[in-house]
Amino acid sequence: MLDIPLWKRVLILGVVVIGLIWAMPNLFYGRVEAHNDALAAAEQAGFATEEQQAAIDGWPSWLPSGLVNLGLDLRGGAHLLAEVHVEDVYKSRMDSLWPELRRTLAEERDVIGAVRRVESPQDQLQVQIENADQMARAVEVARELSSPVVSISGAGQSDLEFTASGDVLTVQLSDAEKAATDDRTIQQSLEIVRRRVDEVGTREPTIQRQGADRILIQVPGIGSAAELKELIGTTAQLTFNPVVGTGSNPDAPAGLGNVVLPSQEDPDFYYTLEEAPVVTGEELTDASPSFDQNGQPAVEFRFNPSGARKFGAYTSANIGQPFAIVLDSEVISAPTIRDAITTGTGIISGSMNVDESTQLAVLLRAGALPAELTFLEERTIGPELGQDSIDAGKIASIVAIIGVVAYVVASYGIFGVFASIAVITNVILILAFMSGIGATLTLPGIAGIVLTVGTAVDANVIIYERIREELRRGKRVATSIDTGFREAMSAIIDANVTTFIAGLVMFFLGSGPVKGFAVTLTIGLVTSVFTAIYLTRLMIVAWLSRRRPKQLVL
Repeated sequence: MLDIPLWKRVLILGVVVIGLIWAMPNLFYGRVEAHNDALAAAEQAGFATEEQQAAIDGWPSWLPSGLVNLGLDLRGGAHLLAEVHVEDVYKSRMDSLWPELRRTLAEERDVIGAVRRVESPQDQLQVQIENADQMARAVEVARELSSPVVSISGAGQSDLEFTASGDVLTVQLSDAEKAATDDRTIQQSLEIVRRRVDEVGTREPTIQRQGADRILIQVPGIGSAAELKELIGTTAQLTFNPVVGTGSNPDAPAGLGNVVLPSQEDPDFYYTLEEAPVVTGEELTDASPSFDQNGQPAVEFRFNPSGARKFGAYTSANIGQPFAIVLDSEVISAPTIRDAITTGTGIISGSMNVDESTQLAVLLRAGALPAELTFLEERTIGPELGQDSIDAGKIASIVAIIGVVAYVVASYGIFGVFASIAVITNVILILAFMSGIGATLTLPGIAGIVLTVGTAVDANVIIYERIREELRRGKRVATSIDTGFREAMSAIIDANVTTFIAGLVMFFLGSGPVKGFAVTLTIGLVTSVFTAIYLTRLMIVAWLSRRRPKQLVL
């Protein structure tokens, strides 16, 4: 069994060499990180600036460039806890229901008379019926607009509730539909926040749902919590509305179905717009920063086929008329339609600089938040704090390695040296594996590595003690080593498998620090079994073949 085939020797040494190569970029972290960032930016823009090209050339392209991502506690960054105003969606649902309800009731005008919307709470829609004695017919007609709740818990229930009092018909979402809407709103907010954070190229953000209506956002590497809030807190609701008129009075009567909105460029100028948009930002498929015909920063956009058809049909029928581009209840611009735009593309220009046009493009690509966010917690973690953690982790790892090496060398002599080489190789393989899969290293993760260093020699201790027992029985050196490895194998595998299962449970069910600890622990268990059993055995066999000792003092 001590005769290791050549292919196994090559395989073991090959794994070690590949691990060294994959882990090597972490020795040049800053240079490799600048190379990766510049390469990503150049690929996205389609060209590279001089600074980007210099950064790209700073690291050979034929070498691996994977790095261990540093978590928020090591790299610094921003931490936010946001509350989603899920009630905002109730109001938008009621507002969007009104035109359809009005049309439906208008078809029964001969029976129920005229209808009009009256003041009501935001989560309700109240309609006054002229012929109050025909309220039963009005409720019956309105019920046609309801539909089944699309959720498992609300199966069999209707999404709308209708009640009548005197001549007022009240419509609101049912409790089951509110629960389903809240869940959809949180999920949509999570997705939009994730897209916006990913668009700016940050690494390994943590974006998780917390409770019923909160979202935890942790983004390493970003300058401040204020910067992160500005990026993800903007609603970015984009619509394209027909212009009815203009003026300087914000309180001017808008008329039924219209709304008065301010101009972004001139705070004293107001537009009266049709409230129902022609096209919304939900039908955008792409947006990118650009420059308009005057060389000013602008944003180019492209609609999906449905949006392009509606946009083309409206512009074809309204040549010579102004058309308002509205972002978050402000008119960015209201250009006059010169020609029909049937290509589904357009450009948004206005008083913005290059950074603002870039951020607007990011927001539009990511989509609009379905509800407003309120930030309950915000923290900026400085990179100096992360550096302190890294330095402390390095010291802890070095002290742990020195302590372990000193102990095993003192206890097992030359075999302790082999175990020490295996321990150091184990740490290198952990970093190599994490670099290869893009895993994130956190402060608890460093604790996991230190713990792995301490336990990595457990397997060697078990093997060496078995060899000692065989030597005491008077067996030959080669036989003792062979028996020691063979009989210790099952105990080593069983011990590591049970710990590995516990690590997997922590990884899949845990979060935050627990998950960070589980990542390095599970990876470290796999690599420590390889180094303790196969690499150590290869070194011992090579030493045995070269020295051929008659006796072994262990």
